Amino acid sequence: MNRQLAFDLPAQVAFRRADFFASAANSEALAAIEHWADWPGGKMLLIGPSGSGKTHLAHVWAEAAGAQILNAIDLAQADLPDLGARPVVVEDAERIGGNRSAETAFFHLHNLLAGRGLLVTANAPPRDWGLCLPDLQSRLQAASLVALASPDDALLSAVLVKLFNDRQIVVPPNLISYLVARMDRSIAAARALVAELDALALALGRPVTRALATYLLDSAASE
Repeated sequence: MNRQLAFDLPAQVAFRRADFFASAANSEALAAIEHWADWPGGKMLLIGPSGSGKTHLAHVWAEAAGAQILNAIDLAQADLPDLGARPVVVEDAERIGGNRSAETAFFHLHNLLAGRGLLVTANAPPRDWGLCLPDLQSRLQAASLVALASPDDALLSAVLVKLFNDRQIVVPPNLISYLVARMDRSIAAARALVAELDALALALGRPVTRALATYLLDSAASE
């Protein structure tokens, strides 16, 4: 295929509540985030596989609660008294397992927050993180937990439609169901796939069609 010069202009990822699509895979988690004032002890664990929407929901809650977001692995270098003054989102908490300095910082932050609001995201429950501080593990395991499942067909279809619309790309009706049946089942995979199709269509000077998607997916599979 002959290719033309194309500019890679990444689309901005929107983490607003209006951009979050509810489905059977995430409805329980969404309800928990929207009713955060009812969290026992002011804390919640949000568990789910990569690409299931944890970060999006974390941003939705942070906007509603006025919370600061940071990655768990950065806790050891964080200014804990400053963090403890307002609600906090700790992302990718499973990454601190076995990192004593990060675990100790998390333990102190947990105590500093004292019901002000703490949302923790991870890909598995605390018992699976390999924590070395029993006090931290016991406190986290006592927190309420809500889980996200991998995106279902309805959610992936809605996300793909929006991603194409955001790029002002008109696609044939049969393309969405075709992509859903063949793609990796995550929101991140949907974003990557739409971006790759957009770039390929621009480079070839062709519209985004099922034939183009087949070419892209088959090329990726052969690699």
